[in-house]
Amino acid sequence: MPKYFLFLLLLNAQFLLAQIDPANITIVRDTFGTPHVFAPTDAEVAYGFAWVSAEDDFKTMQAQLLPIKGLNGLVNGKQGAIFDVAVHLLDPHTVVETSYETEVPADFKKVLNGYVEGVNAYAASHPKEVLHKKLFPIGPKDILKAYVVGLALLSGADRDLVMVLNERVEKTESMRERGSNAFAISSQKTTDGKTYLAINSHQPLEGLNSWYEAHLVSEEGWNILGASFIGGLSIFGGVNEYLGWAHTVNYPDLTDVYRLEMHPEEEEMYRLDGQWLKLEPYNVKARIKLLGLLPIGAKQKFFRSRFGVTIKTSEGVFAFKTSAATTLKAAEQWYRMNKATNLTEFQAALDLQGIVSTNIVYADGEDNIFYISNGHFPKRNPAYDWEGILPGDTSATFWGDFYPTDSCAQVLNPPSGYVFNCNHTPFLSSGPGDDPDPAKVPATMGYQRPGDLTNRAVRFDELIQSYEKVSWEDFLAIKYDQAYSKPLKAYPKLEAIFHLDPNQYPEVASSLNLIQKWDRVTNVESEAATIFVLSFIRIWSVLGSSRAFQEGDDLSPTIMVEAIQWTEEYLMKHFGKKTVPWGDVQQLSRGEKSLPFGGSFDVLAAVSSRRQKDGSLKPVAGESYISLVRFGPEGPEIETINPYGASARPESPHYTDQMELFTQQKRRKMTLDKEKVMKEAVRTYHPE
Repeated sequence: MPKYFLFLLLLNAQFLLAQIDPANITIVRDTFGTPHVFAPTDAEVAYGFAWVSAEDDFKTMQAQLLPIKGLNGLVNGKQGAIFDVAVHLLDPHTVVETSYETEVPADFKKVLNGYVEGVNAYAASHPKEVLHKKLFPIGPKDILKAYVVGLALLSGADRDLVMVLNERVEKTESMRERGSNAFAISSQKTTDGKTYLAINSHQPLEGLNSWYEAHLVSEEGWNILGASFIGGLSIFGGVNEYLGWAHTVNYPDLTDVYRLEMHPEEEEMYRLDGQWLKLEPYNVKARIKLLGLLPIGAKQKFFRSRFGVTIKTSEGVFAFKTSAATTLKAAEQWYRMNKATNLTEFQAALDLQGIVSTNIVYADGEDNIFYISNGHFPKRNPAYDWEGILPGDTSATFWGDFYPTDSCAQVLNPPSGYVFNCNHTPFLSSGPGDDPDPAKVPATMGYQRPGDLTNRAVRFDELIQSYEKVSWEDFLAIKYDQAYSKPLKAYPKLEAIFHLDPNQYPEVASSLNLIQKWDRVTNVESEAATIFVLSFIRIWSVLGSSRAFQEGDDLSPTIMVEAIQWTEEYLMKHFGKKTVPWGDVQQLSRGEKSLPFGGSFDVLAAVSSRRQKDGSLKPVAGESYISLVRFGPEGPEIETINPYGASARPESPHYTDQMELFTQQKRRKMTLDKEKVMKEAVRTYHPE
C-alpha cells in the first residue's frame, strides 16, 4: 500500500464536505512575492490566506499544530515531547471544547472553516511536505487551541510553567529580550497635517512567531494589509482603508501559581477552606521517536485541583492557572479588528477580550490616536501578594471574573498629540500630563511599575519632545534611531562604564577611551559600538538579571573591566584585532547572503543577535516586519519591509530579496487598491 494512501483517503473524505470553490479565489504575487488574496467572501479569502501561508512556510504552520495534536515528540524527539506536555498543562482543550458551539458566532465559523479547508487542501496536494500523517486533516477547534496556547505563551505563562516543571518555585525577574515599538502621532503634531502610525513589532526573524505579510480583500468589506504569524487566519497588525494598529508585549501578570497544603497521611488529599479534597489524576502520554525509528510513550501523571492543573514536585504540590486558558475569542477578535471601519467598531472588537495581553497603539483616517495596555485581567483579592506564590488552602485566592476593557490603562487623543509604547510601563505613554494615572488602575492587574523603562522608551520620549512638529523625515529618523540614551536612564548602573578612569585600568585603556568618546550610536561603522555591545552582553551573562543594571551594587567596576577584557580577547580571537566596525561583527545572513547590520539590544532600531562559530553575530529577533503609515485625505499611504523576504523556502526568489532594502533602512510602497495591485501583478493564479 502506498505510504500516503490512507492519509490521502482521510483527507479526501473530508473534502466531500468542502464548501469552497478555489476557482473563486485569486492570488496575486507582486514584485517581491507578497501575496494579495481576492475573493467574493471572507471565508474564501481565509481559504486563500491559508493556501499562500502554506506555500511560503508550510513547515512553520505545521510546527504550530503538531503540539496541539500531541505529535510534536514524534516529529522532533524529546524536546518536542516536552512541548506536547506543556500544551496539556496550558489546557486549551477545555475552553475550546466546552465553549466552541455557544461562543463562536456563525459568521466567524464560516471564516474559520474556510481557513481550515485551505490548510487541508494544501496538505492533500503536497503530501510529501507533511511532517506527520496523523496531523491532517485539522478542524476549526485545532486552530482555536493553537491561538489559546500562543496567547498563553505570549502573555508569559511559559515563565511560571517552566518554573514549576523545573522545581524552582520562586518567581524571579529576568532581563527581557522580547521587544517592540509602536507609536502614533496626530495631525496637530505633524508638519503635513497627516496622522502617522509606526507598526514595528520585534519578533523572531524566521520560524515560529515570525511575521508573514499579506493583503486580504473580499467583497464583504475585508481589505487589509499587514502581517500575521504563520497559522494566523487574519492580520495581527496592519492597516485597512480606515485605520491601523500595532502591538507590543506588555508583560502583565496574568498567570498565578498556588502552593497546595497536602494531607500529612492521606495521599493526594489537599486542604481547602478547612476541608480535605481529593486531587483528580489524569495522565498525559508524551510520545517520542526512539532514534528516529519506533514511537514510544511515557506517561506523565498530573492532577486537577479546584485551582486548575496541578503538579507534584520535590518542592511540594503546585497548581497553575492562566487567564489565557479562559477564552477562545482571540481569533475572532483579530478578525473583527481587521474589519473595523472606525474607532467605535475597533473598541467593540477589543471588548471581546480574546487577545489576553499586549499593548495596542491605534491611528485612523479621522485623526484619532489611541493607546491601551490591553489585557484579560482577573479580579483578584487585594489582600494577597499576586506577584509571589499564592496559598492554595483558601478560596479567597480563587478568581473567575475579569475587569472590562475600560479598566485598562489607556490614552485617547491626548493634547500632546502622540502615544507610544516600547515594552515599558503603560504609565509613560504620551506627553507630559497625558499619561494614565496609576492610582486609577487596580494594583492586582500586575502592570509594570511607573519606573519600569526601556532604553527605547527613554529615547523615543527624548526625541519626540525635541520637536514642536514632526515631519515624515523626522518620523523616520525616530523610528530608525540606533542610539543609547545619555545618560543610560534604563540601565543607570551601567552608565558608570562611560566614566571609568582609563589611567586606573591601563589593561583596557584604549577601549575605555574609545567608548567614552562615542556618540552612543550603534551604526555599522562604529568600532566603539562593538566594544560596548559585546561588553554589555558579557555583563548580562555574568549577572544574569536585569535588576543589577537598575539597582544594587552587583555591577562593579571590576565586572565592567573584566567584560571589556573579554571583549578584546573575543575580537582578537575571531577578527585578529581589538577594534572592529560593528557591521563587520553583526551580519544579517540567510542562505548565501550576508550583509552588515546596525542596531543593537534595546535601541529603537532593535536587534537581538546570536553568536556564530566564526565570531560574528547573527540577528535572530528584533527589527522584523515594519509598516509605516500616513493617513491623509487620499487614504492611507503605506510603506513596508521584511528582513528577508516573503518566502521561507530557500529555493524561492523571494527568500532573501528584501534584505538589501531592510539593512539600508528602506521600504517598499504598498497599496490597498485592488486595481493597482492587479495592474502591477507579477503572477496571478488560483489555489491548485
